[in-house]
Amino acid sequence: MKLRPKGQLTVPVEIREHLGLHEGDEVEFVVRGSAVQLVRAKSNRSHGRRAASRLRGRGSSGMSTDEIMDLLRGED
Repeated sequence: MKLRPKGQLTVPVEIREHLGLHEGDEVEFVVRGSAVQLVRAKSNRSHGRRAASRLRGRGSSGMSTDEIMDLLRGED
């Protein structure tokens, strides 16, 4: 793994999948002696809110929000 000029690293896909990390998730580096540990940052956002934010804007039902809300209310 190579450190980029701005101090950026790419976390390998195997590690992201193992930790369940997704775009937008926050992580922290913890220094332990001469080693560094990558951990998921403690966040105020719940898992559900993070999942919803990743899905936002991806729907393709072809229906308007009002039409979907009418369906949920049982209206015709």
